[in-house]
Amino acid sequence: MADEVDITDMSKRARQKARRRERLDQERVEQRRRSRRSRVGKVSLALIGGLAVTVLVINSVRGVLPVAPPDVAATERNHVEGEVDYETTPAAGGPHASVWQNCGYYDEPIADENAVHSLEHGAVWIAYDPDLDAGQVSTLRDMAGGHVLVSPYEESLEAPVIASAWGKQLVVESADDPRINEFVRAFEQGPQTPERGAVCTRGIGEPE
Repeated sequence: MADEVDITDMSKRARQKARRRERLDQERVEQRRRSRRSRVGKVSLALIGGLAVTVLVINSVRGVLPVAPPDVAATERNHVEGEVDYETTPAAGGPHASVWQNCGYYDEPIADENAVHSLEHGAVWIAYDPDLDAGQVSTLRDMAGGHVLVSPYEESLEAPVIASAWGKQLVVESADDPRINEFVRAFEQGPQTPERGAVCTRGIGEPE
């Protein structure tokens, strides 16, 4: 009888041990599930966060930064000789001269064809009405440098100041408009740049 009790007790302990193993296995499975859900949640939050930032950036310029015609800004980047009949004034992308305009400030008009090549390198070109008062010209001049061109524009403009990047354009009534700085921050060497990282020196022109 004693032997039978021992066998029963051993059987009972074996069953208990088996149940414990089963519970541990279930807990491990559940832990792995929670870990996967946590990782998925973190990735989703990161993606949502990145999307939110992108949306904020897009919304910050939408409506005030009209896009140049895609067939000019996005597809035609060939080098040409002579003048080009651009679809925007000033030009904001398209066929252009083989040599870019050195970035900086100019007190005389520059050629669209050279400026567009600078835009291809990630420059922002701020063109202004030659009749703009000296104080506003000084404000724009302070923005020149890096990958920013500033110059008067010889043809009639629809507004006193127009900022252009490759495929992007901002039209404002005053050099004091804060959107100009926002435009420069968004598009100087921005994601729209066809040749991001290319220089805006060693071209033509001698900026002040």
